[in-house]
Amino acid sequence: MMSRPAVFAAAVMAVALASSACTPLTSYSGFQAIEAKPAEMKVGEDSKSTLMEKLGSPSAVSTFDNNTWYYISQTTDRVAFYMPRVIKRDVVAIKFNPADEKVASVDTYTLQDGKVIAYNGRETPTRGREMTILEQLLGNVGRGGMLPQDDTAPGQRPGDR
Repeated sequence: MMSRPAVFAAAVMAVALASSACTPLTSYSGFQAIEAKPAEMKVGEDSKSTLMEKLGSPSAVSTFDNNTWYYISQTTDRVAFYMPRVIKRDVVAIKFNPADEKVASVDTYTLQDGKVIAYNGRETPTRGREMTILEQLLGNVGRGGMLPQDDTAPGQRPGDR
């Protein structure tokens, strides 16, 4: 039989293990500012080359205009088996003047500025017909020729037996 202090120690360890499973795991993704922050870039002074030196390459570049760079960072928490929850998101959009490639504006967006987009679940129909599972499984039965009946094995030279 276990002594009372041993039972107490085992109970404390069990509670500690159970509570550590519910501790949120924080993960950081995207651009992490170490020395310089994107929002501190000076309009009219900094250029694309100085930004590359200070911050490195951007997280994304505008699709339609190469003169907008985005530095994106996100922090998420995950508890046990639940879905991760975004707790912080920062997007810094730096726009450049196309003529001299100097910073024209610096805009900062947070998680509250984001918008939820409703995806369209419709599908584009394709031409042809739908095959049933039975047609897919048995569709090739009887097609093609029989296996070769000669005595040659694959990779064997003619005349070798």
